[in-house]
Amino acid sequence: MTDEPEVLVVDDEARLADLFAAWLGTERPVAAAYNGEQALEMMTDTIEVVLLDRRMPGLSGDEVLQTIREEGYDCRVVMVTAVDPDFDIIEMGFDDYLVKPVSKDELLEMVKNVSTRSDYKTDIQEYYALVSKKALLESEKADRELADHDEYQQLCARVDELRDQVDETVSGMSSHDDFVGAFQDLQGEN
Repeated sequence: MTDEPEVLVVDDEARLADLFAAWLGTERPVAAAYNGEQALEMMTDTIEVVLLDRRMPGLSGDEVLQTIREEGYDCRVVMVTAVDPDFDIIEMGFDDYLVKPVSKDELLEMVKNVSTRSDYKTDIQEYYALVSKKALLESEKADRELADHDEYQQLCARVDELRDQVDETVSGMSSHDDFVGAFQDLQGEN
């Protein structure tokens, strides 16, 4: 096992960041950053997954995410935060979103799932991220609010568009592939 971190935990609550790092450290190399500036200093090409708090003093998680994407790091980003999702998440470039409190099992499962997505084509990665955003908004917002929100309607249209592309890709995969099962679960939710 390499000493280079594969997972970067970013949270201004140092005890929580250290706890998440300890949970994940049994599975793979992990580093912890306690603010946005430190997180960006620690970013390397070896980092596959960033667990990122949204609300931090100084450089917020939203700003860290934007910088990670602008600088072209090829990693999955999971927002792990106490901030309930709102329509602003539609434009954000994260791969998934967990609302605190988070259990060890949830965290380990999420890192495993988003790491696996790195192996798939970009359209599948985008589909997963958009379906996650759609499900988050549907769990937080009333149907009336969703129906009246243009960006949400555009998100739904993009999900439908990607579904057709992804269907073709998935149909060529073995039915025993773990991803196909997960994809079929996603299809059932929509």
